Amino acid sequence: MAAKNTKKQEAEMSFLDHLEELRWHLIRSTLAVVIIGTVAFIFIDFLFEVIILGPSYPEFVSYDILCRISNLVGMEKGCIGEGDLDFIIQSRKVGAQFNTAIWTSITTGVVVGFPYILYEFWKFISPGLYDNERKSSKGFIIIASLLFFIGAFFGYYVIAPLSINFLSGFKVADVIQNEFDIDSYVGLMRASILAAGIIFELPIIMYFLTKIGLVTPEFLKKNRKYALVIVLILSAIITPPDISTQVIVAVPVLILYEVSIVISRIVLKREAKRLKKQQAS
Repeated sequence: MAAKNTKKQEAEMSFLDHLEELRWHLIRSTLAVVIIGTVAFIFIDFLFEVIILGPSYPEFVSYDILCRISNLVGMEKGCIGEGDLDFIIQSRKVGAQFNTAIWTSITTGVVVGFPYILYEFWKFISPGLYDNERKSSKGFIIIASLLFFIGAFFGYYVIAPLSINFLSGFKVADVIQNEFDIDSYVGLMRASILAAGIIFELPIIMYFLTKIGLVTPEFLKKNRKYALVIVLILSAIITPPDISTQVIVAVPVLILYEVSIVISRIVLKREAKRLKKQQAS
């Protein structure tokens, strides 16, 4: 009875009522980002010296792991020593460091506050779903947040260090020194983390596309070869033009694509069961 009343109330809401509801969800999400961003700005020294600038130090944990993997497969290259990351980070504009601190704090607010942003998004769309759809999507926030954070960690510990290692050592001539602007360096870090976080949401995206009937397991399997090309293109965009780096990035995305096929199959099976129950009743 309560579910019917909820549906009735939703049906009676006008377009402007829905816009007002959306506005408050956006306001609360923005407020969460601002609060987390403010805390990040207070600890901006730690945020930059330990986290943001972490991949610029030769002793960064990813380089040690990369060195061990290189030794295991018999590659001499891959180990980074003192002086190998031959570049400096500079600020050439009056307000560059302050602007970078502000935008880095905001980005931190988005990344850390992602589960709450998802929660507000879910609160907005869930009243329009049926009870069985709500139940089947119970773990949406937890799974989507987990995938995003796994992607963000992958971007930070894999994509960013590999990109920095490659680009800092690349020179068109020995007389040209690598002196990266702070905006450029932070932009690379931000793109690596956010792009990887969004790409790792692929199973969730495929789940909803299957729910609304735009995607089927057969469609995903049939277009697997095209997906491979798209994945390689995406890997080339978010990584430097280094084949080994692109392969490292492409492999987990291809695994996620295969997981998406399984998820799509499960969704269709559940839909078929639901239709059988409705026909039986």
